[in-house]
Amino acid sequence: MWREFTDIDTESGVGSHGASVAIGVFDGVHKGHQKLLAHAVGDAKRHGTMAVMVTFDPHPVEVIMPGKSPETLTPLVRRAELAAEYGIDAVFAIPFDKEIASWTPAEFFDRLLVERLHARSVVVGTNFTFGYKAAGTAETLKSLCEARGIECHIEELVSDGEGIVSSTAIRHALAEGDARRAGQMLGRPHRVTGEVIHGEGRGGKELGYPTANLSADMHECVPVDGVYAGWFTVLDDGDLEGSMKAGTRYPAAISVGTNPTFDDEARTVEAFVLDESSDLYGRHAAVDFVGHVRGMEKFNGIDELLEAMDRDVKIVRAMLDGCDETTGISREGQG
Repeated sequence: MWREFTDIDTESGVGSHGASVAIGVFDGVHKGHQKLLAHAVGDAKRHGTMAVMVTFDPHPVEVIMPGKSPETLTPLVRRAELAAEYGIDAVFAIPFDKEIASWTPAEFFDRLLVERLHARSVVVGTNFTFGYKAAGTAETLKSLCEARGIECHIEELVSDGEGIVSSTAIRHALAEGDARRAGQMLGRPHRVTGEVIHGEGRGGKELGYPTANLSADMHECVPVDGVYAGWFTVLDDGDLEGSMKAGTRYPAAISVGTNPTFDDEARTVEAFVLDESSDLYGRHAAVDFVGHVRGMEKFNGIDELLEAMDRDVKIVRAMLDGCDETTGISREGQG
């Protein structure tokens, strides 16, 4: 992944053959984004160029209006991983700052697409904007491309029958606890990652439900408080002490929020892995949210809480039994 303009390889793939470029923030790498990436990959095969995804880090809104940028759906490293899965050869994460924000659309176009990437073709969505005060539009890009002999493709936004697929719509779904709808738009379950850390410790000792407590970055888009069905995966390498293996997806009941029954104040993301047990402390892990089970509730004592948790696990098993084996999302949500 290229992090600076000077990192772009001008001597081998890009310099020799040029690039077929997809540009956007790509937060989520959702089905609409996947359409752009597929187009760039197809153009690269046709032209014999490199397929390049251009994204932004940090989010442009954070530079223009600090503190106002939306919660992150997909961290940069995960975006690059997903892009590679969809056939992209290289990712350039523009180090967006006030200087780059001051470039006119023509300056942005020339410095990025002409001088650095030697673009043969470019694909964007109809809502794409660029340059100082977002003065450049998709049509502006098309005019600049035509003047310089570069192919330009403008893709319509994707609709899946329930509405337009967008990062904003996915955030809204997660804010409503609708993990099914979020997964439908993403084409995979929404993921939150973090290191497994020590929590209150009562899950295993007092309740018989040992949980993995993730140190999730709360700048990421964590679903609204509640209990969810989902998957748990240890992402880093190395053997685990216990029955689990790194890199394997396991069914899990996931709790997001404070625990009102015990008057806890810290908001946590905890996963109870079904039917498995391992020492997970210090490991980097992911939870993938498939479906919403219930909201966060305060119970009158441990017995009532345990009855609810037993019910939760039964519901989780049923939800996950209805998931596609490859994508991990509910078959109901695939549309």
